[in-house]
Amino acid sequence: MQALQKLRQLDAFPKINEDFYSRTLSGGVITIVSSIVMLSLFITELNYYLYPTQETQLVVDTSRGETLNINLDVTFPALACSVVSLDAMDISGEQHLDVKHNIFKKRLDSSGNVIEPPKQDTINSPKIEKPLQRHGGRLDHNETYCGSCFGAEAADDDCCNNCEEVREAYRRKGWALTNPDLIDQCKREGFLQKIKEEEGEGCQVYGTLEVNKVAGNFHFAPGKSFQQANMHVHDLQAFQKDSFNVSHKIHELSFGEHFPGVVNPLDGVERTQESMNSMYQYFIKVVPTMYSDMTGRKILTNQFSVTEHVKGPEAGTGRSLPGVFFFYDLSPIKVNFTSQRTSFLHFLTNLCAIIGGVFTVSGIIDALVYHGHRAIKKKIEIGKLS
Repeated sequence: MQALQKLRQLDAFPKINEDFYSRTLSGGVITIVSSIVMLSLFITELNYYLYPTQETQLVVDTSRGETLNINLDVTFPALACSVVSLDAMDISGEQHLDVKHNIFKKRLDSSGNVIEPPKQDTINSPKIEKPLQRHGGRLDHNETYCGSCFGAEAADDDCCNNCEEVREAYRRKGWALTNPDLIDQCKREGFLQKIKEEEGEGCQVYGTLEVNKVAGNFHFAPGKSFQQANMHVHDLQAFQKDSFNVSHKIHELSFGEHFPGVVNPLDGVERTQESMNSMYQYFIKVVPTMYSDMTGRKILTNQFSVTEHVKGPEAGTGRSLPGVFFFYDLSPIKVNFTSQRTSFLHFLTNLCAIIGGVFTVSGIIDALVYHGHRAIKKKIEIGKLS
């Protein structure tokens, strides 16, 4: 009994008889206000607990020998699919000309509607079934057809059985195909006729481009490209046109996999060509990024910033290479995003702090209001308040 008596004396919450309670109007108002404040803070803390937060950390990117996936989706409303080509190159000297792997094209009419299902290359033509000649000689009775490359053969047994193969052979040689009508395969397949028929069409180019993780560029431009005197040149003479409209709309341009919260600044950008044969240049700074969600899953991807510049025809010559060029460089700094949720113990601690803090402050305010009201009332009763 003595132990229980000593324990009772340790009570920090002594009880007051209800007969001594004095309830006031100000106390009721303060109670309602403090309850609203506690409820609002509780909802805020609950949302903070339920929804994850992100921590950001900057580190040096030490990765080596990796590749970079570029996801692209660009529409050219005034450039036919048979005209536009995609090239990629980097500072290591690696080049990918007229890229077709994982790159698809959709022919569009003047209203932007799809003309036919997507193909990897809409200019591929069927092979010529009727033999022409074998490099200037006659075919034997049992010999399969082998068309001439018109001087662009790398070896005696090379064959060019359609116009596209002749153009590719010329590209490898670094030659321009000035007049397709002089090429028998192109004339039979009606190469120039197809170009005229597709006049006014547009093209949507989309897919994924895999490149080395070093600085480089990729670009969309008319005609096939080739190297001439250490210069990157596009063969535009084959189309027999003086100007090309490279107006474009970028539906998507991203480097790597998508992750929550990422913003790609070029998505939805649309540019309309104001002068003929304009060159649109986008200078991109790629920032390697690691995103980790609450399950521990990690996404290795990239963010980027961009500036742009439009270059018109060169002064005095009136010529320039029309196209859309993307120059990208890699940042040495890597950004780590970690998504995490507040612990339940931390949530309870904050909840107790909210209830206790609001209750204590409300009690202080109520005491000030109550005693201040009593003091004023007492002075009025004794006539000391003027």
